[in-house]
Amino acid sequence: MRTELSERLGIEHAIFGFTPFPAVAAAITRAGGLGVLGAVRYGEAEELAKDLDWMDAHVGGLPYGVDVVMPAKKVENVTVADVEAMIPEGHRAFVRETLARYGVPELAEGERAGWRITGWMEEVARSHVDVALEHPIKLLASALGHPPEDVIAQAHAAGVLVAALAGSARHARHHAEAGIDIVVAQGHEAGGHTGEIGTMVLVPEIAAAVAPLPVLAAGGIGTGAQAAAGLALGAQGVWLGSVWLTVAESELRSPVLRAKLLAAGSGDTVRSRSLTGKPARQLRTEWTEAWDGPESPGTLPMPLQGLLVADALSRIQGYETPELIGTPVGQIVGQMTEERPVAAVMDELTRGFEQAVARLDRIAGNIAGNGSSGEAGA
Repeated sequence: MRTELSERLGIEHAIFGFTPFPAVAAAITRAGGLGVLGAVRYGEAEELAKDLDWMDAHVGGLPYGVDVVMPAKKVENVTVADVEAMIPEGHRAFVRETLARYGVPELAEGERAGWRITGWMEEVARSHVDVALEHPIKLLASALGHPPEDVIAQAHAAGVLVAALAGSARHARHHAEAGIDIVVAQGHEAGGHTGEIGTMVLVPEIAAAVAPLPVLAAGGIGTGAQAAAGLALGAQGVWLGSVWLTVAESELRSPVLRAKLLAAGSGDTVRSRSLTGKPARQLRTEWTEAWDGPESPGTLPMPLQGLLVADALSRIQGYETPELIGTPVGQIVGQMTEERPVAAVMDELTRGFEQAVARLDRIAGNIAGNGSSGEAGA
């Protein structure tokens, strides 16, 4: 599964695997793809540096990437404390009441919220970029639009390619004008933050809009046949996230959440603002339903919503409250029915890709053969 982009990056397969877990990212890279470690969950740059040091020691010198989240426009002198002070008390009360309704205990004294995502803050995201570029990464990706132009220049000076996710051709052109190298066309089916356009429509639109920049297809891709479809639509690779949540190397250790993911169908997700303030596809739970219900005060804009619900999500995860526990995941969850190691998933992807291409070759050959016979008979 080779393309010009995979050759440029020195990877065997044009499979880009986004994950928040270092062990999964390293395993994807070792299996011939490009593991991309999500940095948004790291509150401190030192924590990210520690995990990137681990990655360096476990990828065997093979290439990997880092994904950050930051606004394209620079904002000066805004701290996490400043943002938290903007959260209305009514929203805090709604969170408390919802947790109390389901009997979710408080965090133990001194316990830190694992879901406290401060990586949305520019000051934190910039520190993530600085740390990432101190390591031998080959790709810097940005999940919500392209990074500021000075960050793009910083990455290019280090010889690192820059990718940005896009949910429309307009967004993709904006990224291209800013100087990024790769556009990830993320369709409506994808997990996490998504737009309104499905992958089948979006990928060729973006490929045409930003040519000759390479495009990666994302959203609703979890098999080799789906990867082949992405390349047939004009992509030079595929970007997968959800399929790695239930692999054996995943740090998603909650038995309740794993069971929910493995049992979920493709219709068991919802785009909700309850996690970050922006529409993000995730498992449908009574938590997401509460935020869309008549008693909800409404979600707050990013990054306020993420800071508001951080402790609550840590409590839900920590105590495995079955009605409320969930995670960002795409509609491909319906095909995630068993726990397997990353290497097995990669093997199935590549074999499925080869089988799909061979099937299309046979179809094309049959059509060509029938056409030739018809002409000869005439």
